[in-house]
Amino acid sequence: MQLHPHTGSPTRHQDTFGRRSGHRAGRLAGAAAALALAVGLGPLTTGPAAHAADNPYERGPAPTTSSIEAVRGPYAVSQTSVSSLSVTGFGGGTIYYPTSTSDGTFGAVAISPGYTAYESSIAWLGPRLASQGFVVFTIDTLTTLDQPDSRGRQLLAALDHLTERSPVRNRVDASRLGVMGHSMGGGGSLRAAKLRPALQAAIPLTPWNLDKTWPEVTTPTLIFGADGDTIAPVSSHSEPFYSSLSSSLDRGYLELNSATHFTPNSSNTTIAKYSISWLKRFVDDDTRYEQFLCPLPRPSLTIEEYRGNCPHGS
Repeated sequence: MQLHPHTGSPTRHQDTFGRRSGHRAGRLAGAAAALALAVGLGPLTTGPAAHAADNPYERGPAPTTSSIEAVRGPYAVSQTSVSSLSVTGFGGGTIYYPTSTSDGTFGAVAISPGYTAYESSIAWLGPRLASQGFVVFTIDTLTTLDQPDSRGRQLLAALDHLTERSPVRNRVDASRLGVMGHSMGGGGSLRAAKLRPALQAAIPLTPWNLDKTWPEVTTPTLIFGADGDTIAPVSSHSEPFYSSLSSSLDRGYLELNSATHFTPNSSNTTIAKYSISWLKRFVDDDTRYEQFLCPLPRPSLTIEEYRGNCPHGS
């Protein structure tokens, strides 16, 4: 791959835990919700079909650390292959979806692989996220050499296929959609969020893009960087991407500890845990998951640092 890293140091914000401390104050309502969860006043639901009366989008039982770190969540999952010959605008892929029909529709997320990679490189996210109550579309791109802008448009084409023509379209709430992607697919997820502000969540994974500034993005965005990434170094990719997002946006930056550019290509509990929490919080408006995002996660064996806005206002 031809790389064009920028070498300037990113602006340091005061919403950082880790190498930089402090976090931004947020809405009192969000703080109250987080406090209620912390002291055990959250919903006392026990099964996948249980819904909180004040949020019709909640899916599944009240979460715990162990439940979101588990390899599989509470939902049984089925999958269906989508041939590249049956679609336009992207290269086909695999749809993973909860088998339950008792909970109504689910939010959905499309996921793009990176440069030279195939769907198989991000396939582990399909069943892992779907088992938590999402319809997940892991896709192939038109060619493995497609650039981030193209991958962004392909993510949107995949979501359109999922909600309009796929065999599981009746299981998807078309108003609750998100995008994810690795490397150039991560850069593509930023592009998709810019092109379609109605998206509810974006999660770039060790993203690569020549465009370093994304002030137009209004979609809640969680960026994963890796401290050992030499292909998309955080100093010239993930950190400037995060810093360029509006300070009023619900945003997060999680830098993985002892990780590389390719860490998102294998099953990873930290990536899964915080991706699930972000998707639940913003695609499903499920404040039960605020507890895993606020207060900001602290450095650990797997987290080098975390920056973000707390509590969340969306």
